[in-house]
Amino acid sequence: MTANENETPGLTQKGPRVTSNIDWNADGKQHGYISAPYSANDSAWGAVRVPITVIRNGPGPSVLFTGGNHGDEYEGPIALKKLAASIDPASVHGTIIMIPCLNPPAVQVGARCSPLDGVNMNRAFPGQRTGSITEMLCHYVTYVLLPRVEAVIDLHSGGKTLDFVPFAAMHYLNDAEQFERTKGVIQAFDAPISLIIEELDTEGMIDGVVEESGKIFMFTELSGGGTTTPETVQIAEQGVVNVMHHLGNLDGEPNTREWRGETPSRVMATPDVNSYTISDETGLYECLVTLGDEVVDGQLIGRIHSIEKTGLEPGLYYANRSGTLIGRHFPGLARPGDCLAVIGIDQDELL
Repeated sequence: MTANENETPGLTQKGPRVTSNIDWNADGKQHGYISAPYSANDSAWGAVRVPITVIRNGPGPSVLFTGGNHGDEYEGPIALKKLAASIDPASVHGTIIMIPCLNPPAVQVGARCSPLDGVNMNRAFPGQRTGSITEMLCHYVTYVLLPRVEAVIDLHSGGKTLDFVPFAAMHYLNDAEQFERTKGVIQAFDAPISLIIEELDTEGMIDGVVEESGKIFMFTELSGGGTTTPETVQIAEQGVVNVMHHLGNLDGEPNTREWRGETPSRVMATPDVNSYTISDETGLYECLVTLGDEVVDGQLIGRIHSIEKTGLEPGLYYANRSGTLIGRHFPGLARPGDCLAVIGIDQDELL
């Protein structure tokens, strides 16, 4: 076997099919588009256009902020839209890239997955050049945007199916220096909870792509239920500005909760699968614990009642560890495999 056995003579590796109208070397503020080709029945030479704002002012740190990775999560898109309009380029050092709605087809229909290909964007990274529309957009983020930045901040919420005590999160990382840099960003964002998380599954997430490149990655989960509150939008907006201050994109210091006279960010962790309670059946979910309440290991936290028949005992669901209920299933209907509860435990500090 030769080194070039899988190459076709006369053909070379091609770049992304997705393009943008951004001049990456220009100072100032640009409101433009990322354009992904999408030939459909109603638009033969059509494209999906993703709004993007780039604010650049000379040398300095570079950061990518994204929202709308999932289309039913709204704090991130609203906060980034507001900041993209309000930030004065003269106050910026380096480069700020903002994509309020990374997955416009999903945002337009308020769905977690894109209606164009049925793909969950945050399970499709690093993407594919010749893949579906969602995979092409992931490929562009991975191979065009990520090399341009030092940090990625991905703003999520619980969407229609989950609700959370708002938190900013990072993963456990083997690289101590990368962990420390990421920890600084989490602390600067200053959400009500600062969380170190061990997730149930991370395959295909933007998280791993960024972390494997050695760069800073943090994400949020800001409430849920498929809506927003004034508080959660404010947390998102202030957190983004705080991160810009921390990284050096804007002069000044982060505006912390403690400085504002609010309860300081609570440092917590979900260290393993015992933090999660998963449904085994279909039925009406009765949550017995209020979000933010303390629970003890073995405590009854929910029941699932049969829809089809009366007189049946409900399915009983218990906490697998002592801690705080920081996330819960939001709809009244549960199905097998649904995450019913997320329990966090207190940490003295980010490790």
